[in-house]
Amino acid sequence: MNITVYCGSKFGDLPQYRRDAKALGTWIGQNGHRLIYGGGWTGLMGAVADATLKAGGEVYGIIPEFLKAIELPHDGLTKTFTVKTMAKRKTMMRDYGDFFIALPGGPGTIEEITEIISLRKLHRHDKPAVFYNPDQYYEPMREMYRKMVEHGFLDQATFDSILFADNLEAIYREVEREIDRRYHA
Repeated sequence: MNITVYCGSKFGDLPQYRRDAKALGTWIGQNGHRLIYGGGWTGLMGAVADATLKAGGEVYGIIPEFLKAIELPHDGLTKTFTVKTMAKRKTMMRDYGDFFIALPGGPGTIEEITEIISLRKLHRHDKPAVFYNPDQYYEPMREMYRKMVEHGFLDQATFDSILFADNLEAIYREVEREIDRRYHA
């Protein structure tokens, strides 16, 4: 399974974010999945990539040329794609991905996972989207989506399809459910 992870190029203020990024990467690698991510070496991006590689997994990084001076591209990946625009990066990450996870991050992380949810709502794909919600990091997002349903801008079925996971085990279970749905149904 290709697991696309969106996350910060910084570590954030809680040590848990780094630990969890490493744990997720280790799980991805140990379970024979491939990480698809933004190609950076720093922050949570680098932590999840390094852990996946260390656990024997493949990692595909997709980075725009202009970001190479800002985010420091990872030089040890299985495959690196250099693209011209952020739009191309998002398209490739979406096209390669089978399952999408947002770890803590900033506006780019929110933009990327929101696009996945929007395209699911428009029936352009049926792939899962997960907000990893340690310390209730994404609770304001969950509340915003609830308001969208309450005010008629989002259907309940799309809202129900978004997982807000308070622990990594919930994500692992959801990946396994998706594998069963796709390949054993």
